[in-house]
This record gives sequence, C-alpha cells and structure tokens, in this order.
Amino acid sequence: MNDEEKREVTEHLDELRKRILIVMYFFVAAMIVGFFLSKPLIYQMQNASWTSSIQMHAFQVTDPLKIYLLVIVIIAFVIVLPVILYQLWAFVSPGLHSNERKLTLGYIPIVMVLMLMGMAFGYFILVPYIIEFAFQLSDDMGIATTIGINQYFGFLFRTVIPFGFVFQMPIMILFLTQLGIITPMFLKKNRKYAYFILLVFAALIAPPDLMTHVMLTIPMIILYEISIYISKIGYRRHLKAEQKAIEESLDSD
Repeated sequence: MNDEEKREVTEHLDELRKRILIVMYFFVAAMIVGFFLSKPLIYQMQNASWTSSIQMHAFQVTDPLKIYLLVIVIIAFVIVLPVILYQLWAFVSPGLHSNERKLTLGYIPIVMVLMLMGMAFGYFILVPYIIEFAFQLSDDMGIATTIGINQYFGFLFRTVIPFGFVFQMPIMILFLTQLGIITPMFLKKNRKYAYFILLVFAALIAPPDLMTHVMLTIPMIILYEISIYISKIGYRRHLKAEQKAIEESLDSD
C-alpha cells in the first residue's frame, strides 16, 4: 500500500469516526427525550384495551428498571434513525453518481414512514389478536395465566419491532432493483422460497398455532407481492438509465 492509498484509508476512517460520533451525540440527546416519554408510553402499553384482564407481576426486583431502560433505548433509536440513515448516506454518497445520490437521499423519509407503519401494524393489529387468542386458549384449558411484566413487554417488542423492519421490504427491493442488483424476474422465480422464509419468520415471533402463523404471514406475503410490482417500476427506470448511459458513451466516442 503506497502513501496515497494510506492517506485515502486514513481519510475514510476519520470520516467514518466523525459520522459515528455525530450519531452518538444525537443518540444521547434522544435518550434524554426518551427519559421523559418512556413513563407515559409504558403506562399506555400497560393499560391498552387488550390488557384489561391481564394482571402483571414483577418476578425480579430489577424487572421494572429493565423495562424502563429498554423503552428509553427504543424511543431513542426511533428518534435517531433518520440521523443514522443520513450519516450513512453522507458517508457513501461521494462514491455515488449524482442521480444515485438524489435517489438514495429521498429514501430516508420513506424508510421512517414505513418503520412507523410497521410498528403500528404490529401493535394495534397483531398484538391484540395474539393476546386474545392465547388467553382464550388458556380459559378453555382452565389455566390461570400469570404474566411477568418482563415477559409481557418482551412479547410486545418481539412482535412490534420486527414488523417495523419487515415493512422496509418494498423500499429495499426498489433500491436494490434500481441499482441493478435484483430483478422482478428473480423475485418471481424465487417466490416460493421467499414465502417459506416469511413463514419461518412468523413462527419465530408467534405462539405455536396455525391461525396466528397465517395472520402474521399474510401481510408479509402481501408486502412481498407489492415489492414485486414496485420492483418492476424500478427495473424499468434502471433499464432506461442503462440505455441512456450507453447512448452517452457512444456519443462521446
């Protein structure tokens, strides 16, 4: 490695360190905000409509503290996510073409909207259904259900947060398609494998019953099919951009 390459590596590392520090500063500030928002948010989750028949218990002295700190961190992450995405974009943007820079920068607000939509879907639709089903099953079996607050919030987070990322599927597929990494033909050809992966993912976050698996898998399959349609749009744009680049290359020759 010559001196020029060493200098470039050092500059990239310094740039990366600066971006990470900016994210850390914003994250600390977001945690302060989360400190004030966590208590009302925890109260709302404890007193949601589907918790009327649930009596929660702390089985360890530190359980309430764990929940309190975890909610603060989750709030801070959601708040700082646009900053993380922008700093990531700023770090890689010098290596992108001008049209790619504009394209990827426009994804940031869309990612945030999809994240919030996915979390809302998990919280307001999936969580009530799963809890109602589980408690109905307990009643039918004559089982008195006692829930630890740590287990309840753990269930909430395992259900809500993953769907915030699952809802990123359309925008991620559009992004990869416009970069020419995947195609709608590839997505169609591997549809059955994608369905299997989604079914396995649903099994990881759902109680072991078929109906809940179906309810979790169906929206993910719908998202996948929407992603295929969106991929077609992105693929047409990619082909037009490739054709334009070829024409410009021929004209320059």
